[in-house]
Amino acid sequence: MDDIVTNKVRKILTDYLEQNHKRKTPERYAILDTVYSMSGHFTLEELNEELEQQNFHVSKATLYNTMNLLLSFRLVVRHNLKDGTKYEASYRNVNHCHQICTICGKITEINSPIIVEAVSKARLKRFLRDSFSLYIYGVCSSCQTKINRQKAKQAKAKLKPKKK
Repeated sequence: MDDIVTNKVRKILTDYLEQNHKRKTPERYAILDTVYSMSGHFTLEELNEELEQQNFHVSKATLYNTMNLLLSFRLVVRHNLKDGTKYEASYRNVNHCHQICTICGKITEINSPIIVEAVSKARLKRFLRDSFSLYIYGVCSSCQTKINRQKAKQAKAKLKPKKK
């Protein structure tokens, strides 16, 4: 995580905590820093493992409460996916698209200015748009290759004459 992003997300958290008369605990900052040091999507279990590897132990309640706090002012975004709930840091990553393989569950973020432009130009009735996440479901190239190999193998097996 670069220092500029670190300082900005820490300031957002600090401002929120001060304005709402909440304690600025080391656990909250450790969770925030760890979220922003992780790349891509992660589960709460993976986040907790990462904190443990840093010898920073937090209770599940603290972890859940802090993540809900970070979700509330969009420093983190939650994705409800086929293989469970995943999270990701969302500062400066507000509008984005995901490709999700329905076979292996692999998630790839894609950059599509055309989609971002189309969504931003869409006329919405009585609704103020903030951000969006788009999920495109399909089959990744690795799974396609495996499927094609299986099909070829099965076709070859059907063509083989049976021995008597």
